[in-house]
Amino acid sequence: MTTDQTRALFDEVSRSGYYPEIVAEGLRDALADEVVTGYVLHHEPTFDRDEIRRHMTVLALTTSRLILVHTDEHPGDDLLPKPYTSTTSEAVALDQVRSVVVTRMVTSNSKQLEEALLTIGWGAVSRVELEPARCSDPECEADHGYSGSLTGDDFSLRLAAAGDGGAAVERLLAFARTLSAATAGRTS
Repeated sequence: MTTDQTRALFDEVSRSGYYPEIVAEGLRDALADEVVTGYVLHHEPTFDRDEIRRHMTVLALTTSRLILVHTDEHPGDDLLPKPYTSTTSEAVALDQVRSVVVTRMVTSNSKQLEEALLTIGWGAVSRVELEPARCSDPECEADHGYSGSLTGDDFSLRLAAAGDGGAAVERLLAFARTLSAATAGRTS
C-alpha cells in the first residue's frame, strides 16, 4: 500500500491527534492493501449537553471501492458504562454506488462558495418521507391515505468554509469529482 495519496491520508490521520492508531487500524483493515486514489478527512466536535465529543469521518477511494471509516466518542451506556470510542468501517464496491449528489451553497452577493454537501447513495439506507394525501377540494374531509417519497440516504458530509476552512470545502468537491469519475468508469 504505497502512493502519495495513501501516505498523505495516513499522515493526516496521525496529525489529527484523534485516536490516530484506532482510526488508522480501521482504515488499514478496510483498505485491504489497496492504494488510495482520493480522500477526505473530516474531524469535528459535537456538543452533547455539557460535554464536547469529537468524531471523525474518513472517505477514501481506491480503484475498486469507496471506503468509509467513522470514529465517535461515547459517554458510556448500558453495555459499556465507561466512556469509549467506536470505529466503524464500510467498503462499498464502486459499481454499487448509485448516486453522487453535490450541493454547493454560495452567498447571493459575492457568489463566494460557503458550503458543500456531498451525499452518496448505494442502496443500503433509504429515508421515507410521508404526508397525508390531499385532494383539490378544500371542503373534502375524506381520508385519502398518504403520499410520500423514498430517498437514498446512505452517507452525507457537509463542510463549511466558516467552520472547516475553504480548502476543506474545495477538497470535498475534488473528492466528489474523483468519485463521480470513478463511478462512471474513468479516472480523473
